Amino acid sequence: MVGYQTRDLDIEFGGLPYRVHALQDTQQFSDPDHSAERAGISSAQWSLFGQPWPSGRVLAGHMAGYDIAGKRILELGCGLALASLVLARRGADITASDYHPLAGDFLQRNVLANGLAPVPFLCLDWAHPDSQAGRFDLLIGSDILYERWQVELLAGAIERHAQPHAEVVVTDPGRGNAARFMRAMEAQGYTVQASHMAFGPEQKPPFRGRLITARR
Repeated sequence: MVGYQTRDLDIEFGGLPYRVHALQDTQQFSDPDHSAERAGISSAQWSLFGQPWPSGRVLAGHMAGYDIAGKRILELGCGLALASLVLARRGADITASDYHPLAGDFLQRNVLANGLAPVPFLCLDWAHPDSQAGRFDLLIGSDILYERWQVELLAGAIERHAQPHAEVVVTDPGRGNAARFMRAMEAQGYTVQASHMAFGPEQKPPFRGRLITARR
């Protein structure tokens, strides 16, 4: 017994269908070996990785038509890695990363369910450098500006893993930390643009959600 319940969802990105294995709901929790606890993931946070959040859907849809030619790509805080699945189907050089102990397992299950080639996974903690990860041309993430204190950690991870000439794409539903993140990117030499947009059909303007793109 795995100790948690799951569900299978059918989602479309770029007009193509994907089968996504996810947690049943946000009430799921199972940490028998305390691996999540050691990673600093509380019981309240544990299930968040396993949901197809609106930000993740927006990022995946954006990646369905994004220019990926010749780019090594890293998804930060991937959760269910919806964008990584889309990029893998497009034949991109994509690596997914997260620090949740089950994120890699869910990724590989979804890769198999969609008949995709294996997607490399990194257990990446932004607070600690990973010399094995290397540098990337495009770094992406969805809803990864969750807490104010995470912005500096994220900016540090980007600085360590981005090529001198790189792009960063982040979708944020309006947590209140986007401006702080954009300033951090500008301090690293990026030119930053942000577009407000709907993160679901039920949302009405003015939209709080943002698609943030940074280039240097």
